[in-house]
Amino acid sequence: MGVDVVTTRPGDGVSFPKKGQTVVVHYTGTLTDGKKFDSSRDRGETFDFAIGMEEVIKGWDVGVAQMSIGQRATLTISSDMVGAAPRACLFDYFIYITYY
Repeated sequence: MGVDVVTTRPGDGVSFPKKGQTVVVHYTGTLTDGKKFDSSRDRGETFDFAIGMEEVIKGWDVGVAQMSIGQRATLTISSDMVGAAPRACLFDYFIYITYY
């Protein structure tokens, strides 16, 4: 249980966000059955949040903190890291850090 980060495109490998820094991401969230429930790309807007400040689900704070700038990854997040999840055990997020 927790967060599994699978890199689909490496980032710079040097610039990792620190607690309190703002990250700007594009994401697509799907349930375990592949059904998409949210996407910043569909809205044409990035999403930003401060790492480690509990502004997002714990799985994002933990997973995105492991990503370097420019990295694309799929985060598989267990239910204990998502809060009140509707009928799901795992969420898959495709996240791309654009800058912070």
